[in-house]
Amino acid sequence: MLALTLGLGACAAVEGPGAEAPHHRSGGFGNNHVEFASKDLTEFLRWRWNAVRQGLPRPPQQATPTVAPDLEFIARNARAGEAMVPSATWIGHASTLVQAGGLNILLDPIFSERASPVSIVGPKRAQPPGLALNQLPRVDLVLISHNHYDHLDEPSLLALQRQAGGPPQFVVPLRLKAWLESIGLTRVVELDWWRSHRVGSTEVVLTPVQHWSARGLTDRMATLWGGYAVITPRFSVYYAGDTGYSKDFAETRARLARKLPRGGFDLAVLPVGGYEPRWFMATQHINPAEAVQIHLDLGARRSMGVHWGTFELTDEPLDQPPRDLAAARQARGLADDAFFVLAIGETRRFDDPRP
Repeated sequence: MLALTLGLGACAAVEGPGAEAPHHRSGGFGNNHVEFASKDLTEFLRWRWNAVRQGLPRPPQQATPTVAPDLEFIARNARAGEAMVPSATWIGHASTLVQAGGLNILLDPIFSERASPVSIVGPKRAQPPGLALNQLPRVDLVLISHNHYDHLDEPSLLALQRQAGGPPQFVVPLRLKAWLESIGLTRVVELDWWRSHRVGSTEVVLTPVQHWSARGLTDRMATLWGGYAVITPRFSVYYAGDTGYSKDFAETRARLARKLPRGGFDLAVLPVGGYEPRWFMATQHINPAEAVQIHLDLGARRSMGVHWGTFELTDEPLDQPPRDLAAARQARGLADDAFFVLAIGETRRFDDPRP
């Protein structure tokens, strides 16, 4: 039955933009609320020189926590159909397995050893993925937020294309479909902001976030980026991908409120790492305090912090984001379980998604 519903996907607009939408620019795309100003070589070298001079990032005080995955629950839940318990399992970095609405959904999967165009240099994993590729249930849906190497990992996508039972449905922002098909992927749908795709009873909407794209030296801003709203009959999930802080999140909640029974999301999966130094990162990567504000903007019942503890990409230590998140949460009077982080491999169940 699930295989039948997976064949019934269709694209539609959610009060969507036309071809002349403001974020469509000559030769590429832009953000809604700020023009992305590329850092020039001088600024990049200033950042890297300061990091080297100060010994940044400093070694973590403790390793990123890991636990053995609950494979029995994940497998049983994957077979449960409409009785599936909404859950999220942190694989590492931004990669997360979400089980909801009878679907196994992967967010920005990267299982490779390095977040890099080559396998011998570039940021290396601090620990293995919390779920290995051969431990995954059959994946129904893969959501790609943008084309940076730590979010769009070619070997991982090719492995998912070859999974037993046939390839998943891949959903990507505009102008990424051709690239995915060029490496051999099938079942690829691309979306503009506010466009949606249905997989059975689940609606997937690409939403605006403040970021940028590039995979080489000549394709900056050539493909779109975005977050995702995943709306199932019983549970709603928001995933931000990579983003700076903007009004996009309050606007997302307002535009989608009529589709959300509570007027907000049951779970938001938000980046909490990759934010130092602020003078270089602020327009493209939120810090934990801004993540807490996005949690509030989205009206999220709970939020889960990702994009930390896996790859050394910026100047904060790998273990700093949870401490900064705890301080930001306390400053806004949020309960610990309102905005949490998991150990790599850990699953959080949401057996009672409604208040």
